Amino acid sequence: MLHKQLREVNRLSWNEAIRIRNRYKGEEAVFFREGGNALDPEERALLGDLSGLSVVHLQCNCGEDTLSLAQLGATVTGVDISDTAIDTARLLAEAAGIPATFHRMDVYDWLEQAAQATARFDGVFCSYGSVIWLSDLTSWAKGIAGVLKPGGRFVLLELHPVLLMFEHDWTLKFPYSSEGNTLTFEEGMSAIVKHPDGHLEDFQAYTNPYPTYECSWGIGEVVMTLLEAGLTLTALNEYQYAYCDSGYERMRQTADGRWLPPQEVPDLPLRYGISTLKRGSSQ
Repeated sequence: MLHKQLREVNRLSWNEAIRIRNRYKGEEAVFFREGGNALDPEERALLGDLSGLSVVHLQCNCGEDTLSLAQLGATVTGVDISDTAIDTARLLAEAAGIPATFHRMDVYDWLEQAAQATARFDGVFCSYGSVIWLSDLTSWAKGIAGVLKPGGRFVLLELHPVLLMFEHDWTLKFPYSSEGNTLTFEEGMSAIVKHPDGHLEDFQAYTNPYPTYECSWGIGEVVMTLLEAGLTLTALNEYQYAYCDSGYERMRQTADGRWLPPQEVPDLPLRYGISTLKRGSSQ
């Protein structure tokens, strides 16, 4: 089980990685000021019309997707455990001129605190690279259900657990599910920057002094936990393409900007998307 003290080590590892990443980032504020949006078509399709809705983005990292939600008409709140991520998100929102609220908190602490407050949200959103940091799916799902309004929607887009079984050189290495047991990565969080063409560059010369502790979860575990928390499944999609190379070697990019595995690797799901609804009297 990924206890809070291990999540605190993850926080330090993320802080170091983002500090390096920020040296190489482009002028993102200009992108957003000019109406740019970082969400991919599948994310937008599952989110639907956000005009006038309140949406919280859990594990928001540096806020690019949070501001993209705001570009679609939502009133947004972002939550992340990393100090440097939230500092970056606040600076980006100010520079881009986009209203957004950001909280530096462990996601479990924030969900518990928010559930005790009176405010509720029309939507909760999580995206790529969020589930591996969760040690307790039950508390996470119950927390999400607790902060949603009746009729509110939870949307998750995530890397597929089948893809995450592979090392970046396409060697099979990791379990489909660790069943809540901790996986330790001594090398820590990578300093990866995404280029405009979707290529992810890892700055190899960088050494993170802090390890990371992660969990792998199968799709069935994620879906069933959300259902057990009282949410209703409205969509479950698997996608055999991505919009970046996810750091894997020899990925192929198609003419329409999608990324596929190398020719010698059989077709496999690279991402999945979930949408759930909190039933209630407001419908």
